[in-house]
This record gives sequence, structure tokens and C-alpha cells, in this order.
Amino acid sequence: MSDEYVEQRSISGPLLGVVAAALLAALGGLLWCHLLQNKMDVAEQRIVAADQKNVDLTEKLEATNARLRATSETLGQTVGMTQKQIEIRTQSIIAQQKASTAKLEQEAAANSQKIGAVSTDVASVKTDVGGVKTDVATTKSDLEATKTQLNRVVGDAGVMSGLIATNHDELEILKHKGDRNYLEFTLQKGAKPTLLSTVKLQLKKADEKHSRYTLNVSSDDRTIEKKDKGLDEPVQFYNGKDPVLYELVVNVISKNTVSGYLSTPKSGGRAAAAQ
Repeated sequence: MSDEYVEQRSISGPLLGVVAAALLAALGGLLWCHLLQNKMDVAEQRIVAADQKNVDLTEKLEATNARLRATSETLGQTVGMTQKQIEIRTQSIIAQQKASTAKLEQEAAANSQKIGAVSTDVASVKTDVGGVKTDVATTKSDLEATKTQLNRVVGDAGVMSGLIATNHDELEILKHKGDRNYLEFTLQKGAKPTLLSTVKLQLKKADEKHSRYTLNVSSDDRTIEKKDKGLDEPVQFYNGKDPVLYELVVNVISKNTVSGYLSTPKSGGRAAAAQ
């Protein structure tokens, strides 16, 4: 019995040791599993927290991106509008410059034309002045020639007349000489007597074919008939308290009408005619 007991005790001792080791190993495994589970729980919590942070960051990033896009669009619109305004303003300035340049060119062309016109006018004036000088010289020559054509003849009263004008131009020369008064007249047959200076003239007859005429001269309360007188013939008579020689000359004879002039001394009568 004691040998068997000793043998049993010798067998159970190692077995207990194995069991104890196994138990310790199991406890250790359980403890390690528990610790591992805790670590896994903590890691999972951290992963969840990290995922949430990622979600939050993603949302913030998307919000930021949205704000950036909105800001970019607004800025782009503003820049686009500003660029458009700049382009419009630039085009307006260019158009104004073109208009101003065109206006200046037109004004320059107009001024050039005016200068050319003035130059032409000046040249024309110079030409006209030269022409006037030539005309004056010609007129002087004509006057000199006309003066030589004026002549003196014996009138119907047997007195040497003054210079006789046969037309209007020659009469103007006599007027400018200023030696006598010259009054022009036109007489109609059958009309009332025409008053010239202090005498009256009345046409009685006009023969255009033969260049002859007859008229009455009323002077100093008496009437004298000057009958059958000729063209450019000095018709003479005396007039006034201190008798002075008057002359009349007819230069034009037409049907029932004669035209000419009355010559009176400077000291005699009025220088105007009346009907």
C-alpha cells in the first residue's frame, strides 16, 4: 500500500503541474484575449472617431470648395464685367479719337480750301486792280479822244456856241468840265410845256425820217418858235433881265419824241427841271 501510494503520488504530481500550467496558460490566454479585445475596442473607437473626423473634414472641405467656387465665379464675373467695361471704354475712346482726327482733317481741308480761295480772290483782286488801271487808262484815252471830237459851231442865232455834245457820254464830259449847267430833257408831242431852269419847252413836231423838229421856247413872258431845227444843231436864245445866252441841242429824234439837253450859264437859273 505504501508503495502504490508512493507511485500514485509520483504520477499525480506531474499531472497537477501540467494541469496547473494549462490552467495558467488558459488564464493567461483569457487575460491576453481580454486585453486584446480592449485594445481592439479602443482601436475601433479611434477608427470611428477618425472616420467622423474625416467626414467632418470632407464636409468642411466641400463647403470650402463651394465657397471658393462661388468666390471664383463672383470674381470671374466681376473681372469679366470690368474687362468688358474696359473694352467698351477703350472702343469709345478710340471712336472719339477717330472722330476728332476726322474733324481735324476736315477742318484742315476746309482751311486749306479757304486759303486757296483767299489766294484765288487775292489773285483775282490783283487782276481786277490791273484791269481797273487799264480801264482807267483806256477811259482817260477815250476822254481825251472824245474831247478832241467835241467842237464849236455857230448856232441858229449866229453866235459861236460852246462845245457841243452829240451823245450822253460827251454830255457827261461837258458836265465834268463845269463851265456851264447842263439839263437833260425828253419832250413828247402834244404834252404840256416842260420847265427847265427858267424856261419852258414844248415839242410841236418831230420828223424822224428827215431828222428835223419844231418846238416852242417860252422865256421872259414870251414864246419863240424854233422851227425846222436839225439834229445836234445849237438852238440859241437869250434869257433874263441881263440877257445871257441859252442853248439847247437835240441828240435824238424819234416818232413824236425828241431828247437832248439845255445849256445855261453858271450864274443863270436853277439847276433842276420840273414839269
